Amino acid sequence: MSGPFKVAAVQAAPVFLDMAATTKKAVALIDEAGKAGAKLVAFPETWLPGYPWWIWLAAPAHGMAFVGRYHANSPMAGGPEDKAIADAARRNRIHVVLGLSEKVGGSLYMAQWIYGPDGVVIARRKKLKPTHVERTVFGEGDGSDLEVFDTAIGRIGALCCWEHLQPLTKYAMYSMNEQIHIASWPSFSLYRGMAYALGPELNTAASQMYAAEGQCFVVASCATVSDEMVEMLCDAPDKQMFLKAGGGFSRVFGPDGAPIGDGLPETKEGLVIAEMDLGMISIAKSAADPAGHYSRPDVTRLLLNRRPSPRVMSFEDQPREVSGDQAGMPAGVEDSRRRAVG
Repeated sequence: MSGPFKVAAVQAAPVFLDMAATTKKAVALIDEAGKAGAKLVAFPETWLPGYPWWIWLAAPAHGMAFVGRYHANSPMAGGPEDKAIADAARRNRIHVVLGLSEKVGGSLYMAQWIYGPDGVVIARRKKLKPTHVERTVFGEGDGSDLEVFDTAIGRIGALCCWEHLQPLTKYAMYSMNEQIHIASWPSFSLYRGMAYALGPELNTAASQMYAAEGQCFVVASCATVSDEMVEMLCDAPDKQMFLKAGGGFSRVFGPDGAPIGDGLPETKEGLVIAEMDLGMISIAKSAADPAGHYSRPDVTRLLLNRRPSPRVMSFEDQPREVSGDQAGMPAGVEDSRRRAVG
């Protein structure tokens, strides 16, 4: 896309564990971004129906009380929630990247659904490796989930949360000439002020460094935790020490790593809107392009498997057995065998 255009990063809390109400809120935010003239709006990680904070607050046995409700409120591809988001994208002529808990069969995945301005789904990617206790809830993606897509506004890619701390994953994305990167984060409200804090300084720096290393724009969308969520999840004083309301630190970064647009207070819901001009990328890459002229493939290089890894393959998916001449057997060999037998 030639010339500057606007993008929007969502900073808001979901209607926790309520798929229908959170979808309605997502549609309202898409409409708000469209009215503001944005060409893209990005949502936080698992925003629909909300990040499962209970996994960090107590033993797994305690979390089992939420399992049925979380599954019941996790959308499936092609469902009414999917259609509602697609309709909103089409109505506003806007690209949408929705972070959600996607239900596939009996399993859940930390997903990002990317919609074009015509409402057509461009991709449904899954987080490659859920982090730490997230693995008690979610399954894994595969190499096909590392992809960058050509769109009307530029080449768009997306990762979730601490995928931004995986150097090889990042390098794979950089190598695909990513121009606009969506960084979806749950909220920076956990373990604040403690010895090992998953807080705003580290996580914001990860988004910022991604922009500087990849010489791309980064739209970092970060949810907030509402008072209602704290009340629901923190039923004991010790849990209230671990999870705080707020935690929204949505930002947009340019290809030199500099923040662009204005942020919001961490407890305030809304959109962080910034203007980007893809022409800035050439200037940044002229100085350092780690997957291009600034690389040393004779010393270090990445081995990348981008093939899907299905759990089950049917016979129809396997190559057909072929006769010798079809399989590349030298001409005349099969005929000579037939003559010898006959």
